[in-house]
Amino acid sequence: MPTYARQPVKFSHGKGVRLWDDAGNEYLDALSGIAVTGIGHAHPDFTSAICNQVGKLVHTSNLYEIKNQEKLAAKLCELSGMESVFFSNSGAEANEAAIKLARLYGNNKGYKCPTILVMEGSFHGRTMATLSATANKKVQAGFQPLLEGFVHIPYNDINAVKKAAAEYDEIVAILVEPIQGEGGINIPDDDYLPALRQLCDQHGWLMMLDEIQSGNGRSGKMFAYQHYDLTPDVITLAKGLANGVPIGACLAKGEAAKVFGPGNHGSTYGGNPLVCRAAIAVLDVLKNENLLENTKIQSDRLLKGFNDALGTLSGVKDIRGRGLLIGIELEKPCGELVSQALEQGLLINVTADNVIRLLPPLIISSKETDTVITKVSQLVKQFLGEQ
Repeated sequence: MPTYARQPVKFSHGKGVRLWDDAGNEYLDALSGIAVTGIGHAHPDFTSAICNQVGKLVHTSNLYEIKNQEKLAAKLCELSGMESVFFSNSGAEANEAAIKLARLYGNNKGYKCPTILVMEGSFHGRTMATLSATANKKVQAGFQPLLEGFVHIPYNDINAVKKAAAEYDEIVAILVEPIQGEGGINIPDDDYLPALRQLCDQHGWLMMLDEIQSGNGRSGKMFAYQHYDLTPDVITLAKGLANGVPIGACLAKGEAAKVFGPGNHGSTYGGNPLVCRAAIAVLDVLKNENLLENTKIQSDRLLKGFNDALGTLSGVKDIRGRGLLIGIELEKPCGELVSQALEQGLLINVTADNVIRLLPPLIISSKETDTVITKVSQLVKQFLGEQ
């Protein structure tokens, strides 16, 4: 079905931060399959791990204990400070699990309509519940009636949260991205997430963080909330967790970890031996190759390079980022830059109509970072000159 307006290229293979199409043309990947292939393409340790697992066992179902699932869950809980994990197949499913968990949490309190606060500019998925949670009229169009139980408020606005607290009696949770990805690489004020944590504690709400795009090392920390002195009640992960092998995860601690019991939720494929082995391999590479440190180094290099090249240019509204989530906001829609970059052998993305989004692999080198800076800056200058 034509659900994507695809770019006219077919990739045949990749290595590191490079991809090749079926005509033999080479491309520098500054998108990582939308923040997925964080350790690059065809990483030897990752390839060896999944090939070995395929030769042993791919699937048994969650009717039985799964050693790789238990090992991955233990690793994620150690890294995050969480206590338990539900494994799914995608980010949308991870968020579905979080939404169901919050509703059951509220129903257990006797609430008739458990309500979740969600943010304008957010993106949580395209299933009916996650679409209802996503405050984007464009992606919601045509799919009404949406599910009830969500209240949309401005992002990075604590007063809006306090106002909602006074207006709605049955709030059970806040679902928020620490960094909005699809919304345009929006980074909140430093006191925003800590203030949300304080309000959740005050009111008995669950603090649920959608780390699907910002997690797994992309922000320069393992999870973006670790830039602050706080721990959420629920975290959702996917994308970069298994480098392209489909997996999602909903992590919980405290009261949130005690909500689900047998029969409350499930997944046929979720957390099978293959996908969990893939995710374990990714976590090992992140640690062994010190990719969090490289992410910080290349992030500083990208932001400085773009500010030097474009910071004073008329038509450039803002340059922002954290880790390897970089956004260059222009004053006009710039979707055509995606195809222009492709012609130059570079993969980028434009989100929110006018924000160039760069999500390169965490393994990117300084030389490759400089290539991204040069090519994107040239494209922007040419585009703005033509405008």
